[in-house]
Amino acid sequence: MKITEKAAYLKGLADGLEIDNTTKEGKLIAALVDMVDALAKKVNELDGDVQELNDYCEELDEDLGEVEEYLCEEDECDCCEDCECDGDCDECDCEGDCDECDCGCDCEETYEIECPKCGDTICFDESVDPEDLICPACGAKVALTAEE
Repeated sequence: MKITEKAAYLKGLADGLEIDNTTKEGKLIAALVDMVDALAKKVNELDGDVQELNDYCEELDEDLGEVEEYLCEEDECDCCEDCECDGDCDECDCEGDCDECDCGCDCEETYEIECPKCGDTICFDESVDPEDLICPACGAKVALTAEE
């Protein structure tokens, strides 16, 4: 039984009791039954809106899945553009990760360190001066030792 049907049933029960609407109690019961009816109609309306939004979200999810498939189809190795290997040749097994590149192209090596202040991982390459390294998460200046 839907909520609107339940509200109509309660209204019928109240009408069947033949409550005198001129008394304080009668006015209260009549007002409560009217409020239940109004709430039931509003809940029914909101249920329809929620269903419509769920359908829309499912459509968006499907569309996003198609976009992800399109973008992820490119297995091209971004760091090995010179060898044109798509990341699958015998010369290159890096699959986009410069640290594992064996193909002979001039990939920039990347480094990772942990910020001593916030613990976040900081990635940088050779183009960044280690003395000017600042954590993007917390803004702290990171001092590197010769070992690092």
